[in-house]
Amino acid sequence: MHPDFSARADALLEHITMRADGVPGVVAMVSDGRELLYQGAAGRRELGREAPMTLDTVLCLFSCTKAITGVALMQLVEEGLVGLDDPVYRHVPEIAEIEVLEGFTPAGEPITRPPRSPVTVGQLMLHTAGFGYEFFDPDDLKFRRARGIPNVVSCRFDAIRTVLLSDPGERWHYGCSIDWVGKVVEAVRGRPLGQVMAERIFGPLDMRDTAFVLTPSMQSRRATVHGRSRDGLLRPLANMMLPQPPEMHMGGQGLYGTAGDYMKFIRMVLNNGDGPRGRVLEAATVDFMSRRGPPAPGVGGWTTAAPPLANAGEFFPGLRKSWAYTFMVNDEDTPTGRPAGSLMWTGLGNLYYWIDRKNRIGGFWGTQILPFQDVASYPGFVDFESAVYRTLKR
Repeated sequence: MHPDFSARADALLEHITMRADGVPGVVAMVSDGRELLYQGAAGRRELGREAPMTLDTVLCLFSCTKAITGVALMQLVEEGLVGLDDPVYRHVPEIAEIEVLEGFTPAGEPITRPPRSPVTVGQLMLHTAGFGYEFFDPDDLKFRRARGIPNVVSCRFDAIRTVLLSDPGERWHYGCSIDWVGKVVEAVRGRPLGQVMAERIFGPLDMRDTAFVLTPSMQSRRATVHGRSRDGLLRPLANMMLPQPPEMHMGGQGLYGTAGDYMKFIRMVLNNGDGPRGRVLEAATVDFMSRRGPPAPGVGGWTTAAPPLANAGEFFPGLRKSWAYTFMVNDEDTPTGRPAGSLMWTGLGNLYYWIDRKNRIGGFWGTQILPFQDVASYPGFVDFESAVYRTLKR
């Protein structure tokens, strides 16, 4: 990185936390395959309190959890214990109870039918199984309310025993599929998902501050989730915290961790599966996970069924995007400078990361704000990534 980059990045972080319509606190990092090229933090862990946002601040990772769960599943594939074409009911029988939503009666009662084919493990990984999220899809929300199904942040198995919005393999729906992947991992390994990750991913990568259950040290460094109201004001959501301990280790959204730990995961992908304390995946598996799945599921924008949790939006509208095995792939170069074929995803609390295997560089931007695609945090991430690529071109 150019020697001036750190000063420019620090100024960007400071500006976005100091301005009236900015963010309470942010931590951002960039790494190549060997080491961190930049790390910075600014602002506060909670508005109205003195504790600063620091490099070791613990964040609710939300959907940044998904890629880690995907790695745990692909380790099983490497060992021949699971196949991507396996029907999921072979490992988790409860999924056979899930039906397809056809509509609703005038009284609001759901109309369902059995799926035309069973859900496969690969469809879960590609989000083509049919599962949605209640905060993105009004039909999913309506079904949950009609059947008294808890929301996904309850971290209960009942929260993912919902309904399919289309037949398996028919369409791309972003939803709780990776939570089911986590259940497959648990069923085959015979242990809770967090234990599997600790042994097979966090240990080899030296990720000491990532877990489903917060340690006392992690709890003392946890940032508070904030909500931005329609008037643009941010307020701490002191009670917005995943259950501790959770009833279920949610493979799609349940981990807490630090930006530094997540950069170790990103570095593993850049290094084709190698970690500082051992290999996590074979290089061929990393290549496979980085390719869009068959049939290439296009990824577009999203609506919102719960404005306090998520804004409607899209990443780089008009740019072709597809889905690989737990990552989004930009099929064209992005305006920020990220080349086609790179990987990216996000977390509900406005966390964003990218993995550029071509240039062997990746980055992470972490805030704790709802609704998703916040009017300050997401543009801040775009500015940060753009600054990284402008520097690389110098």
